[in-house]
Amino acid sequence: MWSIDCFVVLSSIRAHLADFYSHLGRPSIDPELLIRMLLVGNCFGIRSERRLCEEVHLNLAYRWFCRLDLTDRLPDHSTISKNRHVRFHEGDLLRHVFETTLARCMDEGLVGGQGFAVYASLVSADVQKQNSSNPEDWVARYADPTTAPRSLREYLDTLGDEASGAATTVKPKFTAHADPGSQWAAARKWPAFFAYFTNYWVDTDHSIFMDVDARRSNKTGEVGAMRKMLDRTEERFGLKPDWIVADTAYAPPDNLVWLA
Repeated sequence: MWSIDCFVVLSSIRAHLADFYSHLGRPSIDPELLIRMLLVGNCFGIRSERRLCEEVHLNLAYRWFCRLDLTDRLPDHSTISKNRHVRFHEGDLLRHVFETTLARCMDEGLVGGQGFAVYASLVSADVQKQNSSNPEDWVARYADPTTAPRSLREYLDTLGDEASGAATTVKPKFTAHADPGSQWAAARKWPAFFAYFTNYWVDTDHSIFMDVDARRSNKTGEVGAMRKMLDRTEERFGLKPDWIVADTAYAPPDNLVWLA
């Protein structure tokens, strides 16, 4: 935990989220605590927020990382979920934490900036096929969109986004109700499952991740992901690589002209 803690600087997130908190009423739960708990869950593969609260409550190393004394109470698991879906999502906080940590790596001289590598991994979504249906049938169940579940409203709001499927005209056969952003996909020699394509933008000097772009699992979206990560890295940090390592999926003939 110490090796992670020394590179994690979260002092700026309170100011970043200031507009999402009221100055009246009882004090809110510190967003830094919630982010530290989420980091524990991601680093140690704890997917359930209910179990995450139990683990942080019992594990002294986790408590130390979260800046908790032995007598300090933990937030309820529902508080983590609500903040993750509302304040953190609307405030783009996880992106802010990522870029703050990346800036620390750059200050330490771990980023060269001359050569980047890009690749994608097929990541399984935590959903079951039994809880899925044809997307048109699912939408048709709710005549009034205001009565639809949050996952469906978010799905409808992002249908036109390239990362959510607009990069291809192929319509999905199934949509997972719990995670409609995932897509029914088949990997080589494996049965089909709901998944994402997670695209990684990596500096080749010390394998530091410069950007990450998660989107629906379709090959046609990979080129758009690379362009998005390259432009965002140049905009945020002023870095544009001299050369890029990528497989052929990222470099169709029309994309080679764009890279030049």
